[in-house]
Amino acid sequence: MSEIKPVKPLLEALDGRVQSIPPVWLMRQAGRYLPEYQALRKRAGGFLKLCFTPELAAEATLQPVRRFGFDAAILFSDILVIPQALGQQVEFADGEGPRLEALADPASIERLRLQIEPAALAPVYETIRLVKQVLPPAVGLIGFCGAPWTVATYMVAGRAMEGQVPARRLALEDAATFGKLIDRLVTGSIEYLVQQFRAGVDAVQIFDTWAGVLGPHEFERWCIAPVQQICHGVRAQCPGARIIGFPRGAGTALSRYVEQVPVQAVSLDWTIDRSFARSQIPQIMTIQGNLDPMVLLAGGSALDREVEDILHCFADRPFIFNLGHGILPDTPVGHVERMLRRIRGADRA
Repeated sequence: MSEIKPVKPLLEALDGRVQSIPPVWLMRQAGRYLPEYQALRKRAGGFLKLCFTPELAAEATLQPVRRFGFDAAILFSDILVIPQALGQQVEFADGEGPRLEALADPASIERLRLQIEPAALAPVYETIRLVKQVLPPAVGLIGFCGAPWTVATYMVAGRAMEGQVPARRLALEDAATFGKLIDRLVTGSIEYLVQQFRAGVDAVQIFDTWAGVLGPHEFERWCIAPVQQICHGVRAQCPGARIIGFPRGAGTALSRYVEQVPVQAVSLDWTIDRSFARSQIPQIMTIQGNLDPMVLLAGGSALDREVEDILHCFADRPFIFNLGHGILPDTPVGHVERMLRRIRGADRA
């Protein structure tokens, strides 16, 4: 007799099947709001050490699944491991976020590797293998990378800043040089995601956190086109690879994104009007999202109302419940539990 494989609600949704109770996971679900994560990070001695120590990164990946019973685990890592693998210096200071050696001129971009250094990301792939060994059979495992535009904004500026102005200016003043950086990131992202699939992830998400700062022409060139290339490049080596796109802040450009980027699912940020999303996203495409992280932080009746509205709005189509961006560090654990009870029917009238 052939072995019966357990049903994974996440993959059911990504494959276009409507479910009475949608699968749920949260962006940044492994993170600072969990006391067990705080203890783990202290033990690791630094964020990047935690990312690149497979046993610890695997534990961080698994912690929220153990506590909440999410339908998916997301790999514990960071979008800036690719710049490091391309030869750029990356550091994380507590309370300050990432700091990179800014790419101040064309020569600094030319000094980057043309391809990622494989050994630099080997610990990430080992983390995936460790997680797969112990992850409950019905729970999906999601890998990820940053979209080229978003990663490039950090690489050029050396940090996050309002509007990511240095990258926008470089892209406008010297598109040829900026394009070389994007090309390196496309190539590196394809290799990185392919290796994640080979190590055992079930799906990947491409985070374009800074897509919303781009004008229409730039959105087409620096957001849509590179992610198109990544999707095609990954599937050339991993046919049928499940890919979720997250163009945060896309607004009305979301309709162009879903028309042109061949993803199975699109993740909505909390500013998207759900009626607009319903009308502009094809019925066969899976929607993911889009609870406001601030609503989850606030909790109470506002949380109940928003959860119910989201469930009602997307009940007739393939859907994955998630936040519209990462969970906020001060979010009470009890609010996550309340949200899950609501989604799964325990607290619904």
